[in-house]
Amino acid sequence: MSYQAKNQAPIILNAFTMATVSHLNYGLWRHPRDQTYRYTSVEYWVELARSLEQSGFDCLFIADALGQIDVYGGSPEASLRHGIQSPLIDPLLLVSAMAATTERLGFGITLSTTYEHPYLAARKFSTLDHLTKGRIGWNVVTSQQESAARNLGLTHQVPHDKRYDVADEFLEVTYKLWQASWEDDAVIRKKNLSDSVYTDPEKVHPVAHRGEYFTVPDGHVTEPGPQRVPVILQAGTSPRGSDFAARHAEVVFVVGAGADGVRANVRRIREQAARYGRRPENVKFITAVAVVVAETDEAAQEKFAEYYGYYDPVGSIIHYSSMTGVDFSKTPRDSVLRYQPTEASQSVLKQFDPSVSGRQWTLDDAANPEGSFGRARTFVGSATTVADQLEQWLDETETDGINLIQLVNPESFADFGRLVIPELKARGRLRSSAGPTLRETLFPENGTARPPADHPAARHVWSEKKEVA
Repeated sequence: MSYQAKNQAPIILNAFTMATVSHLNYGLWRHPRDQTYRYTSVEYWVELARSLEQSGFDCLFIADALGQIDVYGGSPEASLRHGIQSPLIDPLLLVSAMAATTERLGFGITLSTTYEHPYLAARKFSTLDHLTKGRIGWNVVTSQQESAARNLGLTHQVPHDKRYDVADEFLEVTYKLWQASWEDDAVIRKKNLSDSVYTDPEKVHPVAHRGEYFTVPDGHVTEPGPQRVPVILQAGTSPRGSDFAARHAEVVFVVGAGADGVRANVRRIREQAARYGRRPENVKFITAVAVVVAETDEAAQEKFAEYYGYYDPVGSIIHYSSMTGVDFSKTPRDSVLRYQPTEASQSVLKQFDPSVSGRQWTLDDAANPEGSFGRARTFVGSATTVADQLEQWLDETETDGINLIQLVNPESFADFGRLVIPELKARGRLRSSAGPTLRETLFPENGTARPPADHPAARHVWSEKKEVA
């Protein structure tokens, strides 16, 4: 008898990748069937998008990073040799091609608020909102690598909490540009030669923003797209990151030490969102998982063993060093992890501190847990077994969906689509159809492509009765 899920809501299904040769599937670029080396070709991305849409995924979530991975050993040598997020191309430039060959698949694209300007970011996402017909989401990050700071004009990394202060104002500016600048009927396209008007200038307004970090006096250069505001995605469970998520995020990519740790972070962010006046159902939570599935449990275990023969545990530690800002190159893998403050990701290390997790975790426990490919939870088995494990994980963590890691490309996503998705559909756990936009797919109950009234972006909708602050 299959697992009886407590929560019967539709599961958010994201395919999780990066515009690089290896992302979270450490060492598996060496697998003879892996084709991720094709990541520099547009055909690779078009084939991936088409396959995901045909399988029934909601969204392709593309991570990104700025700067070389150079914390482990104090140089990029290890990441280059092991293929850890290197080499890497820009994911934003891939969306147009994928959108042109799909109709329903959403795209969650990572962009940093530390090394971008809100005036430019607003135009980029408005453009993609048009070109995707409303299927774009923005994974808001503040960037964590010292190498990015060095190469983008800063002497040192901006302090962790200050990066979120900048991000708060960054989003305020983009909300104003997207929501308060152009009225819905500003574009007229009146062709009468004696009185022609393309855009009514009375309906395009300056945002007049003067803040601590940004000054943007004028109006948005792009007319509003179907969603006006891209779906806001975010990953961060430090105290400051959680506060940012509670204010802004519609989908939170959450981490934690085991199911208990994830659940604690979910509850904390939900409670904080409620204090900001947001409805709990308007904040969804997802985690990263890996899946090895086959026709039978035995065949899946054999496939797992085959895959694991190519797994690179050192690669996982190289990446973990980059995320935490701690050089683990000389740390014994059986050493107990302790939190130490850095300007990188604080939650990724702190979640394993005994004071937080309630137990001792070694470096290998955290970076290379038994039976998994890196830190993400791994499910292995037949379609029924995997669906049971997945539903139980969602119940235990109180999350709403997953970012599915590709282990071997293209077969990991293809196997999941061929075997697990039909099983989840049979259980009534997937959406019967996608909405016209990504926001309507993820939040069909709200019945709108635009941010709901409880989201901070809604406070900036243009009105004759209020002035733009």
